[in-house]
Formats: sequence, C-alpha cells, structure tokens
Amino acid sequence: MDIVKIIEIIWCISAFGLTAMVLLHSPKGDGIGGIGGQAQLFSSTKSAESNLNRITWGLFLIFITLTIVLSAGWLTTGVIPVMAPPVGN
Repeated sequence: MDIVKIIEIIWCISAFGLTAMVLLHSPKGDGIGGIGGQAQLFSSTKSAESNLNRITWGLFLIFITLTIVLSAGWLTTGVIPVMAPPVGN
C-alpha cells in the first residue's frame, strides 16, 4: 500500500467524520445536548458544544488540507510542479 492510498483512506474517514459532526450540530443551539443521554458524557451542554466545534474544525482542516494535496498531485510526482517558461518557435 503506497502513501497515496493511505492519504486517500484518511481523507475519506475525515469526510465521513466531518459529515457526522456537522449533522450533530443543532440549528437551535441545542447541538449534542438535544440527543437524549449523550449530553451526560460531558460536564455541561456548553462544554459539549465547545468540544463538538473543536472536533468539527479539526476534521475540516484535515479534509481541506488533504483535498489540496491530493488534487495537486504532489504525492504522485514527488516534486512540487513549477510553471515552465514558454518555449518559442
């Protein structure tokens, strides 16, 4: 298994995780506190929202970074592509 496949797997996991975290956010500000029993894992609802926001932002940064790296093709060529000057006829 090469590095590109490993990065793609991490990218997919971060995409699914980010989707789940966004769906846990509540538009009314209840968030994870609105789910019965789940809010008891945290000391307070505000703490739960704070942790949920941190996890969501972390997954977002991982997802965006890996999207840029994978789409640029930096891992397949081994070098960062540089624009070459045009060659005259």
